[in-house]
Amino acid sequence: MPDATIQAPTANDALWMAHALQLAAKGLMTTGVNPRVGCVLVKEDQLIGAGWHERAGEAHAEVMALRDAESRGNDAAGATAYVTLEPCAHHGKTPPCAEALIKAGIARVVAAMEDPNPLVAGQGFALLQQAGIAVAAPLMAAEAEALNIGFVQRMRQGKPWVRLKMAGSLDGRSALANGQSQWITGPEARADGHRFRARAQAIITGVGTVIDDDPLLTLRDVEPPMGQSGQPVPLMPLLRIVVDSHLRIPTTAKILQGGCLVATASTDAAKIDALRVAGAEVICFPDAYGRVDLAALLEDLAKRGINEVHVEAGATLSGAFVRADLVDELLVYIAPTLLGSDARGWFDGLNLISLEQKTEWTFKDVRMVGVDLRVIACLSVAP
Repeated sequence: MPDATIQAPTANDALWMAHALQLAAKGLMTTGVNPRVGCVLVKEDQLIGAGWHERAGEAHAEVMALRDAESRGNDAAGATAYVTLEPCAHHGKTPPCAEALIKAGIARVVAAMEDPNPLVAGQGFALLQQAGIAVAAPLMAAEAEALNIGFVQRMRQGKPWVRLKMAGSLDGRSALANGQSQWITGPEARADGHRFRARAQAIITGVGTVIDDDPLLTLRDVEPPMGQSGQPVPLMPLLRIVVDSHLRIPTTAKILQGGCLVATASTDAAKIDALRVAGAEVICFPDAYGRVDLAALLEDLAKRGINEVHVEAGATLSGAFVRADLVDELLVYIAPTLLGSDARGWFDGLNLISLEQKTEWTFKDVRMVGVDLRVIACLSVAP
């Protein structure tokens, strides 16, 4: 029987775990539906191997670290493995990492956190202990969760992490009254926004934005990270989604090029068939008011393995997400300009009649990006 006692990490362990977390962050834009994980192997207080999970379907961090140790001529037997997530114990697209560590003769495993995936959830630790490997956890769990905020939420709550991106002026305006908005913020802010796009697996916009701007919603201005082979790791493709309650999207819209998902409340068979011919997948999630049920859409995306959703939309859809309490994080770029009261705002339909109805947010990060201000805020949790 395995030893059910998980050891407490030591102060020295934190130094190596910090290194593993830095490696995990290298997969921020490339692991897709999989968690971002880093691993370092240490023997006699010396680093003998290191690796991170680069892309979904490819080798996990532990296997990459073992390969690295072997390529350096180092024997991993008797080493300590520092890994930012509990080693998996199930067969997916790759064999279990726990078995790879056992086969390599690892003596001790220090993990940042238990894997929230019910297919693992402590089973990796148990498998290691059954093989006589000492296990210590948790260590720097908050940092590990922050790297995988969407994966953790999807596993624990069955919904992806929703990041709503807004850009506008000091007076909270996103476009002129005639719809002109290109460009309020500077090139550095726009490039930064694309990097946040790249860490998501899906991007959502509304049909109004498609009709007004005809965007592609692809990735631009994002350099792929270098992999452990010394070659760039391809970015994961975005699932592009249009919320279109009444199927107003033109079949000539650019976003249909290469395929996209259209979420609707309409059952108009002719329009649905035309969109499918144009390359779209059409899903119908009507709510009681004849609009798209956004919560049902997010639940569907979670079932598809989507961890993080990036919303870039106009005031109507942005307001709908906020009203439905479906936004986890606001990503706001503020330009040092004023557009005036006739310009378009960020959110429609909030319509508060008392301050008690306001939603509370917590500032997580505030910094300059070029000439613009970037604010990241997360929904506050009531004490």
